[in-house]
Amino acid sequence: MNDPTPTDIPLRVTGLHKSYGRHRVLRDVGLALPQACLAGLVGENGSGKTTLLRILAGRLSPDRGRVDHPAGLGYCPQHPVLNPAFTVVQHLRFFQVAYGLRHLRRAHELLEILDFADYRDHRVATLSGGTRQKLNLTLALMHDPPLLLLDEPYQGFDWDTYERFWKLAAELRERGRSVLVVSHIAFDTVRFDRMWRLRDGRLTELSIAATAPATAEGGR
Repeated sequence: MNDPTPTDIPLRVTGLHKSYGRHRVLRDVGLALPQACLAGLVGENGSGKTTLLRILAGRLSPDRGRVDHPAGLGYCPQHPVLNPAFTVVQHLRFFQVAYGLRHLRRAHELLEILDFADYRDHRVATLSGGTRQKLNLTLALMHDPPLLLLDEPYQGFDWDTYERFWKLAAELRERGRSVLVVSHIAFDTVRFDRMWRLRDGRLTELSIAATAPATAEGGR
């Protein structure tokens, strides 16, 4: 892969540091995510992945360092922040206002793609964990942002929805979107264009070929 020019990089991270008291979570983290790239970031539980993603999404400030990205991004947190009393459609309408969207066409497309359109009028309290995660992902994607930050986006999915997710991720890449998928296990690494590992607060880029054996069992 050729090195991208600065204008081809929707996400650039330089020298990020973050500590909680004496515990250093991130140490001089840097990465560049090119346009039209499907990338993965893996690390063990407690390695700082969620902290890093929250900083990238602007939800948390680093102690020092810099993050440059487009004004519009989509962020899917690991734990859905949904109102159990609202229906699926009510969530879509709420985020329509928040995003300033003229219509919900893309949102309803995503409901079909992720196969939960029949739950439009169901309250979140009645949904399974996997279906709540489908809604969580839809809310992050419905405004069609150029950059997507997804934290464990397929947790709770059955095999069919898991495959639907990867098909959707590939389609987003084909449309020029940049997608960063964060996970604690390196499943299906051959699907990625680039991949990083977070360990001991430091980020290292991995060779996709070197991690390919980890996909032998896929996400089963």
